[in-house]
Amino acid sequence: MDWPTGKRKKLVHLKPSLRTISLRLAVSMIEDLKVLANRRDVPYQSLLRVFLAERLARERLPQSKYARSPNEG
Repeated sequence: MDWPTGKRKKLVHLKPSLRTISLRLAVSMIEDLKVLANRRDVPYQSLLRVFLAERLARERLPQSKYARSPNEG
């Protein structure tokens, strides 16, 4: 908030807060993730965050906008 003018300011240089978690995954999943990350030239943990963010965004959509493919349960 810019108090003298009463206008909101965007803080564009702030990083989102992160929390460290412990997650148990199958070794094969981690290996697959590392292969995919290597193809994209990104760290595998960053790729995992992207995958999670994409899925969470998709799950948040109202059902009318989210049509499941036949391969999804």
